[in-house]
Amino acid sequence: MDFTLPESAQAVQRGIAAVCAKYGMDYWERCEADKRWPEEVWAELAKGGWLGLAVPEEYGGGGQGLLELAVATETLAASGAAGGSAFTYVLTPGFGALTLARHGTERQRAELLPRLATGEVETCFALTEPDAGSNALAISTSARLDGASYVINGQKIWITGVQRAGWMLLVTRTIPAAEAKPRTSGMTVFLVNVPEAVAAGQLSYRPIPKMGANTTPSNMVFFDDLRVPAENVLGEVDGGALVLWDILNPERILLGASALGGAEVALRVAVDYAKQREVFNRPIGANQAIAFPLAQVKAKIELARLMLHKAAWLFDQGLPCGTEANIAKLTASQAAWEAADAAFQTHGGMAYSLEYPVARLLNEARIGRVAPVTEELLLNYLATQVLGLPRSF
Repeated sequence: MDFTLPESAQAVQRGIAAVCAKYGMDYWERCEADKRWPEEVWAELAKGGWLGLAVPEEYGGGGQGLLELAVATETLAASGAAGGSAFTYVLTPGFGALTLARHGTERQRAELLPRLATGEVETCFALTEPDAGSNALAISTSARLDGASYVINGQKIWITGVQRAGWMLLVTRTIPAAEAKPRTSGMTVFLVNVPEAVAAGQLSYRPIPKMGANTTPSNMVFFDDLRVPAENVLGEVDGGALVLWDILNPERILLGASALGGAEVALRVAVDYAKQREVFNRPIGANQAIAFPLAQVKAKIELARLMLHKAAWLFDQGLPCGTEANIAKLTASQAAWEAADAAFQTHGGMAYSLEYPVARLLNEARIGRVAPVTEELLLNYLATQVLGLPRSF
């Protein structure tokens, strides 16, 4: 493939950058400190049509693919939002619009996609459970058919954005994991109207105090006899694994993109400081002990970006992209952490001062190595599925 970005992606890059240019690093620092959703940026993204990038044109969107979404996410993160805060962009354009465009019924698409494109409606995604983290097949949230609707009971954890979501993509078990053969069968994805479910007392949530990315609250979510119409199944009953993989691979790619943007921010902050800070009558950036780690980070950012764009391109072509998505997520998250760590070291003792954004960047970079899937499981996938080594479990 040609690794030069197509004009569509370059246009997205320019457009998102133009929006973000109005909001500097201080803006994102304040949002994090105040634990506040970036309302102003979100409103401008909605006004410019950037929330509808992946919505087909017939539903009022841009008709673009995952590559353009990845470029948008990276550009937003690189503007100063960094990895955690850029997750705001993944929730609706990624989880919601992209998935509905590929798997929704005509009714579902007609009802939701135009509203997702304008930002009128937002979405969240609920998969992870307290006893089934990275082992998604072991979830136990159950859905049983009762007349024309399903009754859902269970619990989810680390669900981001429930507070603002109009709709939730909820992954359940319609066949218990212990009875499913093969293991990937018996999963069903539902579209849940969050405000209605909350008003009925069938869905509740509790925010989780966390170390970073507090612009987007994460929550424990509880389902108590939640009734969802059967027509709200996304994809096929018991065949939700196909929908799930089409969520998880883009999730890895988009969160890799947000991590990559975070790496760019950290590197930029470190380089600026290394040029300006003088010790022993010269900029500290003249010292190889400072310069070489930053140069290594630059190389790793560029390599991760190539794999990220390749993975997104494969997805858009309808080709297998699991290996590439996992590699992209792994390398981008590692680059983000190494960039933030190098920025911290470059700043020395001043890294502890909140006068600088280094502490926030370090906090936001660390999550990428454990969420939405741990680094170890990404490596396990590459070891077993790509290299053919024996499974450890």
